[in-house]
Amino acid sequence: MKVKKYSDVKPTQELPGVTKREVVNANDGAPNFCMRVFEIQPGSNTPSHSHNWEHEIYVLSGKGVVVCPEGETPISKDSVVFIPANEHHRIINKGKTVLQFICLIPFIK
Repeated sequence: MKVKKYSDVKPTQELPGVTKREVVNANDGAPNFCMRVFEIQPGSNTPSHSHNWEHEIYVLSGKGVVVCPEGETPISKDSVVFIPANEHHRIINKGKTVLQFICLIPFIK
């Protein structure tokens, strides 16, 4: 078992206004999944993208939308999002505070 504070993991800037912390990954002995914590500043967003794996999101704080081919869906604290493999998506912070969420993905070899 391993326990640590997410704030002890150095963030990496993915894009202007978007940071990511890989809080659990293969370096922690997790060969199958990666847990990441994202922070999106007000007015910022992830790019529209897709990938060959599903992922799950749990929103910790803030307000925003998930954009997919069907349109925009509002998200906020305690929202849970499932994004299937190969579905185009992006996340936009539409609030006035940081949009923070946990994102789980499989470890890709």
